Amino acid sequence: MKIAKIRLIQEANKSFIVHNERSPFAPWHHHPEYELVLILKGKGKRMVGDHIDRFEENDLIFTGSFLPHQWICDNENLEGMEDEAFVIQFVKDFLGERFFEMPENSSLKKFLEESSRGYEFYGKSKSKIISILLRMMNMNDVERLYALFSIFEIFQTSKEYHFLSSPASVESVVLGENEPMQKTLKYILQNFHHQIQIKDLLGITNMSYATFYTKFKHAYILSFKDYLLNIRIGYACKLLIDESLNIAQIADDCGFENISNFNRQFKRIKGMTPSKFQKQLNAVSENK
Repeated sequence: MKIAKIRLIQEANKSFIVHNERSPFAPWHHHPEYELVLILKGKGKRMVGDHIDRFEENDLIFTGSFLPHQWICDNENLEGMEDEAFVIQFVKDFLGERFFEMPENSSLKKFLEESSRGYEFYGKSKSKIISILLRMMNMNDVERLYALFSIFEIFQTSKEYHFLSSPASVESVVLGENEPMQKTLKYILQNFHHQIQIKDLLGITNMSYATFYTKFKHAYILSFKDYLLNIRIGYACKLLIDESLNIAQIADDCGFENISNFNRQFKRIKGMTPSKFQKQLNAVSENK
């Protein structure tokens, strides 16, 4: 499925973009800006990277730079029915090259780096951000800037969000060279299509099994086994999007020993079979 590059127009006298979008929303696309999207009206299907789910009013999503996405409204082709979203976009250096490098912004910088998979907010953080966004609709430019800082403060402290896309669907991953867990991630990304043994990772990190298990889960939230599975399924989604291989070939290329296990694990992670996932993508392409 071809990704369009679609960018909103930024006014010359403004440092970031505030936009009211009305259906039909943009097709499958990406852009260099980070994006915060609040659905004000409507419901339908949301695609972020390799993640497919339903959305409705008050859906709140943050997408990283160049993460492909699309919102498809149920009422898109019905005359007189109009869905609406409120959108904030900004590039990383819109406050200067050093802003996100400041020590006080280290957590915010990490939040932006990991947003390459997309976030869905929930809980009190979601309510607070929505409240700020609704007020921003009637603010002047200066007020909107400082309101955005308030949202940044929530980004920096909140844990009330879910990742959307799988790790392997991300084109670029920020990797350090020295941290043991970063070395582990680099090894996994380079070798996930082979059988990875835990002893290989213990050798890379120079850790005992118990220490490795604890540190890995702390760093990546999931256990090593589940994280590896998510990497493989994410890469499978990427191949299914490209439509270049059949499902049996994809299973083999992603490190699964047989297609039945691939189908079972794919359904467990994505809530649907690989063939259904591909059919949904094809349906989106046909409706463009």
